[in-house]
Amino acid sequence: MSGFSHLGDTVLHTGYVISLSRSQFQAPDGTLFERDVVRHPGAVSVVPLLESGEVVLVRQYRAAIDQMVLEIPAGKRDVPGEPTEVTAQRELIEEVGFAAGRLDLLSRFHNSIGFSDEESFVYLGRDLTERQMDRQGIEENFMDVVLVPLEQTPAMIGSGEITDAKTVIGLSLAIALLRGA
Repeated sequence: MSGFSHLGDTVLHTGYVISLSRSQFQAPDGTLFERDVVRHPGAVSVVPLLESGEVVLVRQYRAAIDQMVLEIPAGKRDVPGEPTEVTAQRELIEEVGFAAGRLDLLSRFHNSIGFSDEESFVYLGRDLTERQMDRQGIEENFMDVVLVPLEQTPAMIGSGEITDAKTVIGLSLAIALLRGA
């Protein structure tokens, strides 16, 4: 046990996806302190791998950085109690029109633990079958689907063409898993 105690939160803002809290804590020596914490429902993403060895990526607009970003399909955990595998399958169908016959959990990770409680899960999706897309939201309606050979993605990460953290993590772990590491 760490000896730290979370005493409570004062919600400062509630937005579309996140809320911002001023959180109160007590250190092991009794010192009281506060931190601003972004509360997020969490996210799920999938590295969709085709039999050809290509991964299905999306290029979509990300308002926070005002850029088009190449990334793996992903979405918020916005259905309370929904298992992460179900969210992954739903997001995969919605965004790129594929369902995975097999989903393997590659990792769960915290995106920015210095200020946010967001927890993400990334899966490798295989045995893909086509489904009807059901894109949700303005950014998804304008995104492009991009097929890239999985073996080319480390160079794209190294060059800065792929910078999204979940995508870097997912692609790197998918390659490691498939190589037997």
